[in-house]
Amino acid sequence: MATENAHGPQTSGDYIQHHLQNLQVCKADTGEWIWNQCAGNPMGINVDSMFWSLLLGLVFVIMFGLAAKKASPERPSKFQAFIEIIVDFIDSSVRDTFHGKSILIAPLALTIFMWVFLMNLMDLVPVDWIPLFSEQILHIPYMKVVPTTDVNITFGMSIAVFFLIIFYSIKSKGVGGFIAELTLHPIAPPLKGPGIIAAPIIIAFNFILESVALLAKPLSLSLRLFGNMFAGELIFILIALLGVWQLPLHFGWAVFHILIVTLQAFIFMMLTVVYLTLASEEH
Repeated sequence: MATENAHGPQTSGDYIQHHLQNLQVCKADTGEWIWNQCAGNPMGINVDSMFWSLLLGLVFVIMFGLAAKKASPERPSKFQAFIEIIVDFIDSSVRDTFHGKSILIAPLALTIFMWVFLMNLMDLVPVDWIPLFSEQILHIPYMKVVPTTDVNITFGMSIAVFFLIIFYSIKSKGVGGFIAELTLHPIAPPLKGPGIIAAPIIIAFNFILESVALLAKPLSLSLRLFGNMFAGELIFILIALLGVWQLPLHFGWAVFHILIVTLQAFIFMMLTVVYLTLASEEH
């Protein structure tokens, strides 16, 4: 499919590249803020990803806030029943997985699941609707509406989880216990006898091994979610290139993608709870 733009006919490659381009702003060397010329600038901000992630987070807060405010044990509404089903499902999942004591884990799991789910759900909006409206009505050249297809968003969430892992590890084991966990496992170094000579080498080996395992947790969280959602979005874009023939394929992929949207939100939530459970174990 080829369409017209300000610079002439738009090829399929141009169409795909346009839909995968974020609306970016960054500071130039001259000190001025510039738009969409931030290639290679690590301080560039993906404005569309930030906008949609914050907006969907606000939707989650308002939706659950209204449900809590209007909750009635005598005459619950259908909306209240729906919210209670979600809350009970998340609560039971956390109880089955997290064996420590913390009032933060269940609300955190609910927030992660709903926030990621809502961000993933934007993938079901036809790929041309919002970008076309933004470009022709609002004169915004680029608009990516699925925040989880931006690795900066998924990695930002996983970094927050990483800091929670460090916090719960130190809270449960103490600073000394956390350091011991990184240096004395999985190979216990000899602390007496002739073998003590090899202890520094074993400790260094343990530290490298455990540090890699620790850093792999946020990386696996972010890249798994990003990879699955980016691939799904790319397939929607490729289907859109078929023109009028896209409708049956788009519908079929959207129905299947509902499972991916929900499953990826659940996996991100459960892995977060599992990692925090491992961090809270005192042995």
